[in-house]
Amino acid sequence: MFSKILIANRGEIACRVMATARQMGIATVAVYSEADAQARHVSLADEAILIGPAPARDSYLNSARIIAAAKDVGAEAIHPGYGFLSENAGFAEAVTKAGLAFIGPPAKAIQAMGAKDAAKVLIRKAGVPVVPGYEGEAQDDATLTKAAAKIGYPVLIKAVMGGGGRGMRRVERAEDLSEALASARREAQSAFGDAAVLIEKYLTRPRHIEVQVFADTHGQVVHLYERDCSLQRRHQKVIEEAPAPGLTDATRKRMTDAAIAAAKAIDYVGAGTIEFIAEADNLDNFYFMEMNTRLQVEHPVTEMVTGLDLVEWQLRVAAGEKLPRAQNQIELCGHAIEARICAEDPARDFRPETGPILDWQVPQGPGLRLDAGIVEGSEIGSHYDSLLGKLIASGADRHEAVTRLTAALQATRLAGIASNLDLLARASAHADFRAGRIDTGFIADHAAELLAPTPLDDTAWAILALGEQLHLTTNDPSPWAASDNWRLGGPVPLEWHFEIGGEDHTVLLQTRPDGWLCEAQHLRLISRDEHALTVEIAGAQVTAHLHADGGTRWLQIGADRWRVRALGTFGRPPVRKDLGGARTSVVAAPMPGRIVAVQAALGDAVAPGQIVLRLEAMKMEHNLAADIAGKVAAILVSPGDQVVEGAELLRIDADPMVAT
Repeated sequence: MFSKILIANRGEIACRVMATARQMGIATVAVYSEADAQARHVSLADEAILIGPAPARDSYLNSARIIAAAKDVGAEAIHPGYGFLSENAGFAEAVTKAGLAFIGPPAKAIQAMGAKDAAKVLIRKAGVPVVPGYEGEAQDDATLTKAAAKIGYPVLIKAVMGGGGRGMRRVERAEDLSEALASARREAQSAFGDAAVLIEKYLTRPRHIEVQVFADTHGQVVHLYERDCSLQRRHQKVIEEAPAPGLTDATRKRMTDAAIAAAKAIDYVGAGTIEFIAEADNLDNFYFMEMNTRLQVEHPVTEMVTGLDLVEWQLRVAAGEKLPRAQNQIELCGHAIEARICAEDPARDFRPETGPILDWQVPQGPGLRLDAGIVEGSEIGSHYDSLLGKLIASGADRHEAVTRLTAALQATRLAGIASNLDLLARASAHADFRAGRIDTGFIADHAAELLAPTPLDDTAWAILALGEQLHLTTNDPSPWAASDNWRLGGPVPLEWHFEIGGEDHTVLLQTRPDGWLCEAQHLRLISRDEHALTVEIAGAQVTAHLHADGGTRWLQIGADRWRVRALGTFGRPPVRKDLGGARTSVVAAPMPGRIVAVQAALGDAVAPGQIVLRLEAMKMEHNLAADIAGKVAAILVSPGDQVVEGAELLRIDADPMVAT
């Protein structure tokens, strides 16, 4: 067995690999970019090496620096994690040529499955059913347009070297294909260094089911059963579970047999996942989609239902050992489900979030597990993907596992950045999800229920106002330092102004000898610390957690979370209207990122909602649209420019003929 390994990754997967290595007595080496100097994976490693600046292409994708770092510290092997270089055949080959062990499959297996088009051809020859589509070498628009018409709409564009939903676009109509191809190619080139795409038939109500396989260098290939990854948004997995709801034993046998046949067809070694797709109402008819030649993000659910450590298996196989168990020794027990907690704002079209982690508390207990790459104080930047961590729950059956997950998600505290916690909690609690009525369109189909903002009730507003008042109170006992509006004859109410969702809200809070009066509600402070308030309101005690970041307030009461802008006691300054009636709209950067396309020219007439710019951030491409009708008055950026959050990118002069 190895005595020291280097983990060529970051975030939660680097922390996860280190945990198993530590249990096995293996020393670990972390690599980090300049942006990750204070990251959790750096502090957990026995050694850490700086490999370059923040952009991934200069650090985590720089194979030469990573291999040199491993050799410099005497590491015997490199674990690639997932993403970055994990499915790069050239990297795997370079590692072995450098005299190091690659904790993953051989380069030839990665190459065979890395290109999705070639993989489908190979798997079809092995007798495994494949989704109908086009996997040809010709990549010109005319060929792809003809292929899409032959397949029949809707179709799915997929990056040949892709994964994680990047470089993937669903196209409903022929007239939308050209723009979708251009966008998918840009994203694929940026994420994987290859713009090639393939086209598949899009199943209207698909289930995404994958089989975990493992193989050693002694000819043994086994499966560790299946996972259901159907809950997705924009082709990115959100909630995964094992085993797949509603899958019969007979279909499971056919699917796992097909997965093993696929692994054997390429002489596979190590951990791999064979991904299948099936119609939700007929799981017996399933098709091969792709193979991921690495450890998957969702591997913990397989560990929970088999009792096995997949990273330990990876290390043992890479060291030349036989698989620890034969197929008849691998049992499926109970149910497990995982939720991916991401730094993104569902209320703003899942826009990635950046900023500091002010609060991060996740429940612990029987049947719960957290794999995370953050701690309180971590800074979330724009250079890498938005995954913060994974909350996993297990139980004797699916009902118990889902119930545990829902309760844990509702109790999780996260402040400083917006997240998808509310979406995850609502999805896992939804009646259709609990009944197993799921497909990849579940979130989109239930968007009105899952994505609706949580309204603030009178109690929440009162606690926000009280938090503001307590924050302003000093330890100076003199009346001149008071902030309670005291005056002869008694204090008058303070008006606290807030903004949420573009709407202003005013709360009147009056100090009284026995507490405070807020909109006819009596408040009495029970206890407080720096960020927690326990208040008695109308005879009931309520505990709230409140954090401040500049003018932003993060409030959580029970399972309800809000981000509110505090406007102080005077509210917004008056808006000065231009007497001439002219108005200019500014398209600004919603987050730090790189401009990948400018889709309007100076003087162009644009309509509200028309895409004028495309911004790449956190490995995804984001559309920026005009919000008024008018003409483009100024273009302040060019493709390739790096921009900061809030930067002005483009200006539009309003059309005076259109009411705004």
